[in-house]
Amino acid sequence: MYPLLDRIESPADLKKLPQEKLVELAAEIRQFLLANVSQTGGHLASNLGCVELTLAIHYCFNSPADRIIFDVGHQAYTHKILTGRRDQFPTQRQYQGISGFPKRSESPYDAFGAGHSATSISAGLGMAVGRDLQGGDNKVIAVIGDGSMTGGMAFEALNQAGHLKKNLIVILNDNEMSISKNVGAFSSFLSKKLTGNYYRDLKKEMKELLEGIPAIGGNILHFARKAENSLKGFLTPGALFEALAFDYFGPLQGHNLPHLIEMLENARALEGPVLIHVMTTKGKGYPPAEKNPDQFHGVGPFDVATGKVTAGKGGAKSYTGIFGETLVKLAGDDPKIVAITAAMPDGTGLTPFAQAYPERFFDVGIAEQHGLTFAAGLAADGFRPVAAIYSTFVQRAYDQVFHDICLQKLPVTLALDRAGLVGDDGPTHHGVFDLSYLRHLPEMTLMAPKDENELQHMLKTAIYADRPMALRYPRGNGYGVRLDQEITELPIGKGEMLADGNDLAIIAIGCTVYPALEAATLLAEQGIRATVINARFVKPLDRELILAAANRTGCLITVEENALQGGFGSAVLELLEQEEVTGVRVKRLGIPDRYIEQGPQPRLRADLGLDAAGIAATAEAFLQHNGKPALARVK
Repeated sequence: MYPLLDRIESPADLKKLPQEKLVELAAEIRQFLLANVSQTGGHLASNLGCVELTLAIHYCFNSPADRIIFDVGHQAYTHKILTGRRDQFPTQRQYQGISGFPKRSESPYDAFGAGHSATSISAGLGMAVGRDLQGGDNKVIAVIGDGSMTGGMAFEALNQAGHLKKNLIVILNDNEMSISKNVGAFSSFLSKKLTGNYYRDLKKEMKELLEGIPAIGGNILHFARKAENSLKGFLTPGALFEALAFDYFGPLQGHNLPHLIEMLENARALEGPVLIHVMTTKGKGYPPAEKNPDQFHGVGPFDVATGKVTAGKGGAKSYTGIFGETLVKLAGDDPKIVAITAAMPDGTGLTPFAQAYPERFFDVGIAEQHGLTFAAGLAADGFRPVAAIYSTFVQRAYDQVFHDICLQKLPVTLALDRAGLVGDDGPTHHGVFDLSYLRHLPEMTLMAPKDENELQHMLKTAIYADRPMALRYPRGNGYGVRLDQEITELPIGKGEMLADGNDLAIIAIGCTVYPALEAATLLAEQGIRATVINARFVKPLDRELILAAANRTGCLITVEENALQGGFGSAVLELLEQEEVTGVRVKRLGIPDRYIEQGPQPRLRADLGLDAAGIAATAEAFLQHNGKPALARVK
C-alpha cells in the first residue's frame, strides 16, 4: 500500500528520494494517517495539514543533530512516522504505546517534549544558546502554530531571541485555527497576507525591469526595496516580526514542496533569527476534515469513507455537557454571569453559552494567564465570571490564581474540566494536581461532585459564594442520575454519609465516590462493614463528619484521583493532627509520585487501585495488616 513510505526508516532514507517523489510520499503519508487515526483516534486535522511542511523540514535539515521542535505536538505525527516509529504508529495514544506528542524518552529525534502550547521558541532559543556556548554549528528549528502564537510566552521568547540575535529558525505554521477558530487581534493581523506566489513573482519581475533601466535603474531599485518594506508591513505581518529583529519570509504556500524546500535551504545559510510564515490547510487532503477541521482536531475512531465518527456506547451525558447546560440555565436568570475559555469553547462545553449569550462569552485564545486576570477584573467590577479551563492548563496560570484572584478575594469560579485521569493524551493532560496546587491558597474553596446532579448544584454554589471557588469534574460521561429541576446552593464545607459501618470509613471525593460505594458492597460480602462518606469539599473539610467517622471506626481510607502529595488525603491527615486525634490509622489512595502514562481511564484506575475492586482489596489488606485499631480519641 505504501511503496515509498515503507522504505523510510529515518530521515536519511528520506533524503535518498528524488525531490519529485516527495509529492507521492506526501499522499502515502496522508493515506497512512487516515488508516491509523481512523482506528485509534487522535489529532488528525492539524497533522494532515503539515505533511508537506514536515517532509520539507526533514529533507533540508539533519535531525537529530539539527534540533527540530514541534510546538504542542498536534502537528508531529508525520515527524514520528519519518523517524523510525512507522511500525509502532498504530499504538500511538494507546495503553503502553507511543505518545501522541513529542517525547524525549521515546526518540532522539524528539528534541523537546510538548503537550501544552507556546513553548517551542523558548526551548529552541535555549538550545541555540547552548549550541553557541559549546561551539556547535547545528541548526535549531522551532515549528509553532498560529494558535500557539496567541500565547504570551511565544512573544516573550521572540523578544529575547531578537535581542540575542542567535541563529534560530522559527516556522509559523498558519492554518488560521488552533483547536477552534482563532480569535483576537493577532489572528486578524496574521490574516492580512499576500499569497506567497503572487508576491514573489511580482518582486522578481519588478527587480528585472528596474535593473534593465540604464543609469538610474540601481537607484530606483534601492528606493523600491524601501517601498517593499513599507508594503510588506502594510499588507503582511512582516513588520511585527521584523520589529522583533527577525528576518521575515512569507507567507509561503505550505503545500508546495519545491517552494518550501527552496526557502528552507536558503534559511540554512542565513545568520540571526529567521521567521518563515507558512500557510497550510487544516485537514488537507481529506474533505471531511477540511470542511470540519474543529471536529477532526481531536477525533475518536471514524469511518474513512464517510467521515462519520464511530458510535460510542451512548449512555449518560458528559460532565462537560451538564456543566454547559447548567451555566446557560443560570445565566438566563442573572445577567452578571459571564463565561471565559482559553481557545476551547467546544471542549469545555461553552458553545451553547456562546450561542445564547454572545456578548457575555469570551474566548481569550491560548492565554490562560490573561484569561484568569481578565476574569478577576470582571469580578472586581461586579460580575460573576466562570472560567472553564482544563485542570492541566490552569497549572499555567497559578500565579494569577494566587495574586489576582485569591489575594484580592475576588469571586471568580474556576471550572476545572478534565480533572483526574483523562486517558489517551497521557501525562501532559492528566489533571491530577489541582487539589494540591489550589488547596494551600488562602481564601480558596475547592470542591468536586460525586455525579452530574451534584455538579449543577455545586456550580450554582460556586457562582454565588462571593469568594474564589474551584469546581473540578472529570472527563467522560456521568452516571445517568436524575437531574433536579431546581438548582440549589449547597452548604459550604459539608459532606454526606452514604453508607454506615463500624469497621472502617472510606472517605472519597469527586469521581471516586461511586467506586467507594461499590467497594463497600464488595467488603460487605466479606463481612466488613464500611462507612462511606462523600466529602464534597476538599477545602474546607467537613470536620465534624470526618472526625466522627474517625472516632467511631479508628480506621480511615481516603480516595482521590489526585496526587497523594498535598491532596485530599493530606488534608484529612492535617485535620487529624490539628485536632490531636490519636489511635486512628489512615491509608491514602490516589496518584503516586510519578507521571501516569496514557491509557483508557478504567484501565489506569484499575492499575492504580482506584476502582471498586482496588479500593476493596486495599481495605481488606489494611485491616488484616493492622488488625482492628483502637478507637480514636478526639481531644
